[in-house]
Amino acid sequence: MKYTPLEPTYFFQDSWAAKHIFILKPKHHYDVGSSVKTMGILSQFTPITLIDIRPIELELPNLYFKKGSILSLPFKDNSLDTISSLCVVEHIGLGRYGDEIDAYGSEKAIKELKRVLKIGGVILFSVPVDDDNKIYFNAHRAFTRSYILELFCDFEVLDEKYHYGKDLCGEYDKLKGFGTGLYMLRKLG
Repeated sequence: MKYTPLEPTYFFQDSWAAKHIFILKPKHHYDVGSSVKTMGILSQFTPITLIDIRPIELELPNLYFKKGSILSLPFKDNSLDTISSLCVVEHIGLGRYGDEIDAYGSEKAIKELKRVLKIGGVILFSVPVDDDNKIYFNAHRAFTRSYILELFCDFEVLDEKYHYGKDLCGEYDKLKGFGTGLYMLRKLG
């Protein structure tokens, strides 16, 4: 092999999220359904609680687990300073992981993430993007930038990047078609 094989989506997304967590330096970070490997590495720099429907069997210092669904997070309203959910909500409601079919599963998941985040709190969020809102049944959904920003209309965009193929770009380009949108958003009052 001429090059080390890499999966570009997770390479870019997880590096991007790690940079922001290092800069934010939260006292405790919460993650819903993202890569356990990535969160395990990041937990060595800041305490992290993973929320997922499936428990993890391994332990690390500063890595905690709380069983929960992205549709009903086990936290009070406006209670978390930072939260992440990377390449998760696009799967909700498609039945791929044993969940019930729900045409608005992704929107309900976003509403729940927004509910638990404090005013002034920050979410690191990623989803597939495309030239139109689409369902790739039963794998995932893809969204336009405008639809994501509509769903987060009560948030301020602090950073956004887009991954297309082997490139990480600073702007959404619907002409490039399918990619991944990375969003750092702050909840407004």
